[in-house]
Amino acid sequence: MEKKVLSKEELLKNKDQILAEQNAKHRKSNKPALLTKKERKVLGVGKDEGRAVLKYARISSRKVKIVLDLIKNKGIDEAYGVLKFTPKAASEVLYKLLKSAEANAVNNNGLNHDELFIAEAFATQGPTLKRIMPRAQGRAFKIQKRTSHITLVVKERQ
Repeated sequence: MEKKVLSKEELLKNKDQILAEQNAKHRKSNKPALLTKKERKVLGVGKDEGRAVLKYARISSRKVKIVLDLIKNKGIDEAYGVLKFTPKAASEVLYKLLKSAEANAVNNNGLNHDELFIAEAFATQGPTLKRIMPRAQGRAFKIQKRTSHITLVVKERQ
């Protein structure tokens, strides 16, 4: 049950059918069909957005989600203002990540800076670093240093 490798000509010829399959959800898992990197490039999937991902950020995903909710669906200039004046530790990390997503959209995909907005923003929990804090009478308490994976996606308004 291997997936057949298609040539560039075959991909372009069947573009509508392949994109329809990719956008349709699988009946059991409710996930879209996966395309290879070559197929995505030929079909132009993902060229309408700028994406930036930060993995293993040393901040809890709960703390990041509070700030992410402030900037979702906002214009890019408004999001910069919100992040600059939000007194949270996550805002500095998200400011840099937003600059990266904007640069990816403008430089790599040629999108218009003035039309950009934050389409998707989410943080998931990364691995937890486990440490030990010595306590009185020979006891030890566990310290959990949490990490997170943060993703920002910017798109043009239609």
